[in-house]
Amino acid sequence: MSVNQPPEFVKRQEQRADAFLGGKLSIAQPEKGFRAGLDSVLLGASLPLGTKHLLDLGAGAGVAALCGLAHDKGLEATLVENNAEMAMLASANVHANGFADRVTIVKISATATGAERKALGLGTDKFDVVIANPPFFDAGTHAPDPARAAARHTDGEVSGWVRTAVSCAHARGEVIFIHLAQALPQLLAAFDSRMGAISVLPVAPRPGKAATRVLVRGRKGSKAPMRLLPPLVVHSETGSAFAEPVRSILMGEARVDWHDGK
Repeated sequence: MSVNQPPEFVKRQEQRADAFLGGKLSIAQPEKGFRAGLDSVLLGASLPLGTKHLLDLGAGAGVAALCGLAHDKGLEATLVENNAEMAMLASANVHANGFADRVTIVKISATATGAERKALGLGTDKFDVVIANPPFFDAGTHAPDPARAAARHTDGEVSGWVRTAVSCAHARGEVIFIHLAQALPQLLAAFDSRMGAISVLPVAPRPGKAATRVLVRGRKGSKAPMRLLPPLVVHSETGSAFAEPVRSILMGEARVDWHDGK
């Protein structure tokens, strides 16, 4: 599907507009079900400078890709989303934020076969960077409501997502995932068998606390060794305020620094 969207779609959804990047973006999300937040903003801010062609697998309402587009005026993005309503919502958000001429939306599963992707014009060996925030409720885990469960249910298998990402990235392209910390063994196994120069950035809620998320980045065609970076800490020891540099990232003032983990 293209980014052209029937206006009546917006009218029949229960939505709420959320501000991202300090008000630079206004993104409608479902009132009920999965709602993108910090994970998606971090993912969108994780792109290397100079990225020209981005693929966002499982884009949902488009938060991560839209954050990336807001950071870089030279970026063009393709959003892959299998849920028809979410794909249309992403389209509406793309238009509302003025990015229609820089975005293509493809309705297809992130783990579709190469032939299925090719039939919809989603080429292989094409993108500078491929990002994903895969579903992460383990099988049998209770989600707050059916819509959220559908958006966030998985059997824990991420290799299919990584396989698609690597296939779509060009010969020196990069793949960046954000996931639960406990999924790191699966992520590393899937990344290490296909890429090098792997960087792992743990995301911890507070200083001294165990990481709950990981950002994992790999480069296709590289044989460079893996790096484990210092954790990115979301909050200070007390209070609800965001610690630096997370505050700056959320305000759209900074990007994820893969050199020192800040």
